[in-house]
Amino acid sequence: ARLGDLARKFPTFPTKLARVSSYSLSSCYYRSFHLTMAEPAAKRSKIEDNERDGVLSELLSNGWKMVDGRDAIIKKFRFRDFNEAFGFMTRVAIRADKMDHHPEWFNVYNRVDITLSTHDYSGLSHRDVTLAKFIDEVAQ
Repeated sequence: ARLGDLARKFPTFPTKLARVSSYSLSSCYYRSFHLTMAEPAAKRSKIEDNERDGVLSELLSNGWKMVDGRDAIIKKFRFRDFNEAFGFMTRVAIRADKMDHHPEWFNVYNRVDITLSTHDYSGLSHRDVTLAKFIDEVAQ
């Protein structure tokens, strides 16, 4: 089995194992598993209609807004200066990279606008919620 196949079958399986996803598991299991292990993946499923209110209510009350015309959330942040905004973006970028989940963002001087949506699902997923909660923690 290839690592990508395992990741699809077992969503909690780490998505990055020492960047050896092109090798078969039988030939590199020991070596790759002990070199490095990615942070456990956030739940990867799309947010279903019946759970949407419960999952998104905390974020919406925290300043996130639904994007018109698409299944995504957006929040606009303001900082004292560019240095503070860039530091915030760096912390978010490091976490997003570990999650293998990257935001859409726009930055001008002290403003950072972040839009979250999961392209694989053409809409919001639990990974977006996990990243949004982290973003709110970092912005404080």
